[in-house]
Amino acid sequence: MDPQQQRRTETGPRPPVGEPGGDLTSIFIAFGVFIAIAALVMSPSSLVHQVPEGHVGAYWRGGALLNIITEPGFHLKLPFITNYEPVQVTLQTDQVKDIPCGTKGGVMITFEKIEVVNRLRKDYVYDTLLNYGVDYDNTWIYDKIHHEINQFCSSHSLQQVYIDIFDQIDERMKEALQADCTRYAPGIEIISVRVTKPKIPESVRRNFEQMEEERTKVLIAIEKQRVAEKEAETKKIMAISEAEKNANVSKILMEQKLTEKDSARREADIENQMYLDRQKSLADADYYRVLKEAEANKLKLTPEFLELKFIDAIARNTKMFFGDKVPNMVLDQRLLGNFLNHSTKDKSNDGNSERATDSDS
Repeated sequence: MDPQQQRRTETGPRPPVGEPGGDLTSIFIAFGVFIAIAALVMSPSSLVHQVPEGHVGAYWRGGALLNIITEPGFHLKLPFITNYEPVQVTLQTDQVKDIPCGTKGGVMITFEKIEVVNRLRKDYVYDTLLNYGVDYDNTWIYDKIHHEINQFCSSHSLQQVYIDIFDQIDERMKEALQADCTRYAPGIEIISVRVTKPKIPESVRRNFEQMEEERTKVLIAIEKQRVAEKEAETKKIMAISEAEKNANVSKILMEQKLTEKDSARREADIENQMYLDRQKSLADADYYRVLKEAEANKLKLTPEFLELKFIDAIARNTKMFFGDKVPNMVLDQRLLGNFLNHSTKDKSNDGNSERATDSDS
C-alpha cells in the first residue's frame, strides 16, 4: 500500500471543507480564543477575581444563578458572560434609620437608628440568593423592622413605648425578626437588636422631663425618709444594746455581790461553828473540871480533914477574943464538926440500906 494512502487510512476520512460541522467548531474555538485574548488585553481582572475572607462567591450566567459557591481566594470566570458577587457569611450589622411610627394615643415618634446584628449561614447562601436575591436583607431586616416597629407602637401608649417597656423592645424585635426568618428564610440568623431612644415632640418631651423631675423629687423624699427611719432604727438598736449591756453589767455586779455575800455568810457560819465548838469544848472542860473538883471535894470532906482545916483556920486567925464565951466558941466548933461527921455517916448508912433493899427486891 502506498504510504500516503496508509496515513489517510489511520487518520480517517477528513470532512470536506464545505461541511457546516467543521466550520462551526472552528468558529467557536476562534471566538473563545479571541474573547480570552481581548479580556486579557483589556482587563485581566475580568478573568481572575478574588473572594475576600468572610465571604463566599456567587455566580450568575446570563442572569441565572449558578449552583456554584466558592470559598475565599482567587478564582477564574468567563469574562462578559459570568457575573460574580461576594456574599458575606460572617456577622454584619445593618442599621435601619429614621423609622416613623404612631403610638396608640396618636403621637408621632421617630426611632433614629435601630441596629440589627445578623449572619447568613454558608449552607443556605444559594437558597437565600435564589429566593430573595443579593439584597435579601432589604426584605427580611430593613422592611421587616419598619413593619414590626409600627405594629409595636400602634398597640402601646407613648408612656409605655418611651419609658415603661422600652427595655423590652430589643428582645421583642429580635424574636419577631427571627420567627419570620426561621419560617421563610432559615439561612438568616438574628443575633441581636439594639434600639435607640425614640425622638418625641418637644412639648411632650418637656412634660416627660417635668414628670421625671417630680418623680425624682418623690424618690429623694422617700430615700430621705428611709434614711431617717434607718437612723432612728439604728439609734434604737444602739440604745437597746446599751441598755442590755448595762443590764448585763448590773446583773454581773449583782451576782458578784451575791457571791461575795454568800462567801462571807459561809465564812461567818464556819467561824460561828468553830466558836460554838470551842465554847462547847470549854464548857465541857469546865463541867468536867467542876465535876472532878466536886468529887474531889466530896472525898476531902472527912471529919479529920475538916478538923484539920478548922485548926488551920484557928491558927491563922490573928484576932483576939475576950469574954466568957471563948471556950464555948471552940467547943461549939468542935460540936459542929462532930455533927457533920455524924451526918456523913448517916447518909452513907442510908445509901447502903437502899442498895440492900434493891438487891433484895
